[in-house]
Amino acid sequence: MKTEKKRDKAVAISYNEEKDNAPRITAKGSGITAQRIREIAEANGIPVHKDDDLLELLSQIDIDREIPPELYTAVAEVLCWIYQAELELKREIQK
Repeated sequence: MKTEKKRDKAVAISYNEEKDNAPRITAKGSGITAQRIREIAEANGIPVHKDDDLLELLSQIDIDREIPPELYTAVAEVLCWIYQAELELKREIQK
């Protein structure tokens, strides 16, 4: 039985608590576009989190749209992970 290789995907989200009601999708794509999203994140020191199930859900949302309330908890967990990763990185830089 031949198994199809999963296509490489990426979704970028942002959240500005002063102007956004919820995190929003800022970029998404597959293949080369997904690779470029990750390269831009890495070049800017933005942590990348891998969650295939959440990725599938987020990739269905249009760019520049807020995530729906049913995804708040899952995205909040990712944002907590990102904030922790950023804190750890800042501590390492200060050493």
